[in-house]
Amino acid sequence: MQEHLLVPYDGSPLSQRALERALTKHPDDRITVLYVLDPVLAVYEAEAKGAPAASTLHDRMTERADEICADAAERASEHGREITKATENGRPARTIVSYADDHDVDHIVMGSHGREGVSRLVLGSVAERVMRQAPMPVTIVR
Repeated sequence: MQEHLLVPYDGSPLSQRALERALTKHPDDRITVLYVLDPVLAVYEAEAKGAPAASTLHDRMTERADEICADAAERASEHGREITKATENGRPARTIVSYADDHDVDHIVMGSHGREGVSRLVLGSVAERVMRQAPMPVTIVR
């Protein structure tokens, strides 16, 4: 029976490894890649780099999400696979668990940490929260 896997994906090396694991270890399962636009984290990063206008910030975030999801799709196509791409707004851990619940996900495969800098510190705790809150199995890739 085919399972539905969710791979939270931010383009970081560990999220790439998580996607790679899902693609290779679950060759017959359906995979959805989820990119979460975290407005709180975006504001912190924008202030650190010089805050643009809110509409410009949203446009940049959306453009980045599209690029990251396209990267995931390209990686999947290298394995002869197609994935479903999704982008959601919200706090990452809560959004990942809610998405998994709402979309009948059977298993979450995710990296232990996200990108660099502030994101890395925040996203490390995301994996822990997802692991504790998700009602389905969670595989953490390091």
